[in-house]
Order: sequence, then structure tokens, then C-alpha cells
Amino acid sequence: QVQLVESGGGLVQPGGSLRLSCVVSENIFDFNTVGWFRQAPKERELVATIDRNGRIQFGDSVKGRFTLSRDNAQNTVYLQMNSLKPEDTAVYYCRADIPYRFYWGQGTQVTVSS
Repeated sequence: QVQLVESGGGLVQPGGSLRLSCVVSENIFDFNTVGWFRQAPKERELVATIDRNGRIQFGDSVKGRFTLSRDNAQNTVYLQMNSLKPEDTAVYYCRADIPYRFYWGQGTQVTVSS
């Protein structure tokens, strides 16, 4: 069973930074993409994903503020979040996908508030 374990969430002031980690229990290259989504009161939305070839896609609301990186040896994906805003407050979920199937982590809460 594929497992994704997220960490790094917490409370941060506006303008601050956090780094989220997602450790995947299997070889990260077994998946089409690995990345992050978030959910506040609205629907779950794309934050950033990376594919096998290293191509990264960002959601429009985080472009220029968030970066995504991958440690292949550790099967880990990192989301560096800078210039955080109150509207970034959400539960952040790691997701890995193969054709016709998605795997999700348990989520980690990020709260941006003064």
C-alpha cells in the first residue's frame, strides 16, 4: 500500500515562510506526478506538482512565491512556501498518481495569521 507522509505545517505570520515535506513509501519515479494540493472551505486546488521528467506545474495563486523540489534518493518532495498570505491558510495534502489512481497523504494544516 502506497503511503505519503506529510510534515512541516504550522502557524506562521503573514510574510513568513514554511517548508512542507512529503515522504513517499515507494520509488518516486513509479508515479506520473507527485505534488501538493490544498483545501480550505472551498474545493481542493492545485498548489504544485512535479512529473518524472522534473517538469513543475504551479497553481496560479502561488506562482512566484512557492517552489517545489525533489530528493530522489529519499523519495521526498519539498514545498517551500515564501511570502505567505492569510489566504494560503488550508490543509495541504500530498498526492502521487499513476494512471487511473490517486494516492493522498493525511494532510498537514498551514495557518497564516498574525
